[in-house]
Amino acid sequence: MNAIFRNLTIILSALLIAFGAQTLAQVTAAARTAGSLTAKGGFRNEDEIRDKFNNWRTDEDAKVWLQTMDYEPSKIEMLTATKPHGEKADVEVRIRSKNGEKTEGISIKLVSSPNGFNQIDKRWLSHYVRMWKMPTDVENALKLFVGETPPVKPGRAANRMFLNELELVSQKAVISFFETHKAAIVSDLFEGDGVHAAGWVMVAFKATPNTRWALKRVEDVIRYYSEGSVVITSGGNLKIGRITMQRKGGDAGRDTGKMLQFKINPALLIQR
Repeated sequence: MNAIFRNLTIILSALLIAFGAQTLAQVTAAARTAGSLTAKGGFRNEDEIRDKFNNWRTDEDAKVWLQTMDYEPSKIEMLTATKPHGEKADVEVRIRSKNGEKTEGISIKLVSSPNGFNQIDKRWLSHYVRMWKMPTDVENALKLFVGETPPVKPGRAANRMFLNELELVSQKAVISFFETHKAAIVSDLFEGDGVHAAGWVMVAFKATPNTRWALKRVEDVIRYYSEGSVVITSGGNLKIGRITMQRKGGDAGRDTGKMLQFKINPALLIQR
């Protein structure tokens, strides 16, 4: 009886080990497919990510990033990573292989908290008015929101009005505009346009010694953060799916505090 029990124990142990190994392999493969893994070491800024790409022959993280972007490192003939200034792409990677040459723009979001928020775009209202061809009623409502136009009635702030303090007709105009143009607006916020548009979004969660990261195609990021309604929040800002639009504020009262900004929680891409 003891011999039978020992044999059963050995068989069960072997099955558990095999199952565990298979599960680990499946988890690793799934993470690689989703473009979300833990880096071998931490990195703090875009410069380090650029440098890791430039050292792709020996940098294991860079090799995984390239594979996530559908490039086989062994087939790459030349790779150069640079940092354009003031563009949607924080790092641009120019890659040449037998199939030709291509430049991949990567927008990088560095976060240190699972609940932190990261600015994805910030400009003067007049820029958005031109870019998105805002009608006059929406422009006037947002001028009150950012404080370019003084408040028309008393509210929580002396120098501006929150969206939920505007007349109902103005609130509806703002919601309707962003609902109607949501796809184009969210695309502009994440991808941009022109030669320096971002085709990828990388989120690096750097709260631990080994940085966790996610690398996603920009169209998948746009789709994810677009999900949800356009609503005015209880705090008087605008939610566009998973994106928050608010007045910049701060800046010691300088005019730059009246700029309009859009924010997200980038850590959601890693948590997916």
